[in-house]
Amino acid sequence: MASDWLNMWNTKFGQTEYAYGTEPNNYLKDKLQHIPAGSILFAAEGEGRNAVYAAQLGWKVSAFDISEAGQQKALKLAEDKKVSIDYKLGDLPDLGFKEEEFDALALVYAHFPPTIRPEYLRMLSSYLKKGGHLIFEAFSKDHLAYKQQNPSVGGPNNVDYLFSLEELETSFTDFEILELKKTTVALNEGEGHIGTGSVIRFFGKKQ
Repeated sequence: MASDWLNMWNTKFGQTEYAYGTEPNNYLKDKLQHIPAGSILFAAEGEGRNAVYAAQLGWKVSAFDISEAGQQKALKLAEDKKVSIDYKLGDLPDLGFKEEEFDALALVYAHFPPTIRPEYLRMLSSYLKKGGHLIFEAFSKDHLAYKQQNPSVGGPNNVDYLFSLEELETSFTDFEILELKKTTVALNEGEGHIGTGSVIRFFGKKQ
């Protein structure tokens, strides 16, 4: 993956404070209440707030990211919370995950570069067991207007990194859609997500 992309995340996660805090994303927190604990994969997991939360609930947690700084802080957070997570470092095709390995998949602000995103979404879907659940929240293509008004809300500056409802529908055609919507949310996640933004939320069950 491009070195400037990696350097950006290592710089963001290299600070003392957790960029997006240590508390879990609200949508993930809500949806985990509706499915039984099993094995779960967190994509682009950064500093580990969501993965550690799932581990506290009894999930067997796997995660990955390209940022070593993010991985180090995630493992420290897991140690502080007295849980264990399996956190891999590197590009997704090189990490050795297996088809139908996981009971759940979490994509929380996993804004992969557009050059690799279709492949990554296809691969991630293949790692989920039939009957497994996908929990997704990320900024929509409408989000740029919100970020222009309030840069503190965070999110990519390039619309190509943002999501549309149509992309979710075409990327996860083998899912029963339990919820799919574009909505505005008030975010308060560390210093990285503060304010109102436009997001897409997807909760699906693989058929």
